[in-house]
Amino acid sequence: MDPASPRSPERFIADFFTDFTAAALDSDADPAEVVDRFHAPEVIQVADGIRLDRDRLIAHLRPVRKNLRDYRFEVHEVIADGTRMAARLTVHATLRTTGSVATEVFLFGEFTPDGKLRRADQLTRRVAAA
Repeated sequence: MDPASPRSPERFIADFFTDFTAAALDSDADPAEVVDRFHAPEVIQVADGIRLDRDRLIAHLRPVRKNLRDYRFEVHEVIADGTRMAARLTVHATLRTTGSVATEVFLFGEFTPDGKLRRADQLTRRVAAA
């Protein structure tokens, strides 16, 4: 998180995921540029045991663009220590094939001083869609 930012950790996390998702869904935007705008070059994201590096994140944008119809992020709590954060949030999404889903995310992340995601370890579980 940018230490000079006046945003709360909760607002930072909400803005990060909302802005990244909006950029990811922009069909005119180059997926590599989108990933690079929000992630450090050495990014590693492990979600439920699945490891994604920069190249795999870029490839992941194609199915996201095809399937995601609507989304919002509900941030429940965040604990921040400099550029490291632990967060609990729920992703509410509408998908092309399955309709509405809600996924609770437990995130342990590290960001660069300028707000790019460097490392994330996530555990997720489906919850009742709201």
